[in-house]
Amino acid sequence: MRENSVINLHASDLRTFIPSRDFVLSRDFYSALGCELEWSDDNLALFNLAGSRFYLQRYYVKEWAENSMLHISVQDAANCFTDITGLIESGRFPSVRVAPPKRESYGALVTYVWDPSGVLLHLTQWDEG
Repeated sequence: MRENSVINLHASDLRTFIPSRDFVLSRDFYSALGCELEWSDDNLALFNLAGSRFYLQRYYVKEWAENSMLHISVQDAANCFTDITGLIESGRFPSVRVAPPKRESYGALVTYVWDPSGVLLHLTQWDEG
């Protein structure tokens, strides 16, 4: 193989794996956020959100979970903050945290959410223009 050649994987999909400290709680959390559960067994769940998929797994390493992030483009970051605050106040997900929307220098308003395992979600509303 030549040094400068590029392999064409003919890829059709890319999915990440998300850890969970409490698999059932995390599965319920992502369902509450509107992620569609497509398939699940005792150790793995496949979710679909806006045509993108990710796996939630029954596996947890604190350092990995707290360094994992999902970037999700949303229409209204402020509304997401309000809705998730209400979800937290319901008591269903006591370890979930949410921060008020923050204007970021790269041209977006972002609501940060920490899932039940500490995975950081960036709910990003892109600026017009």
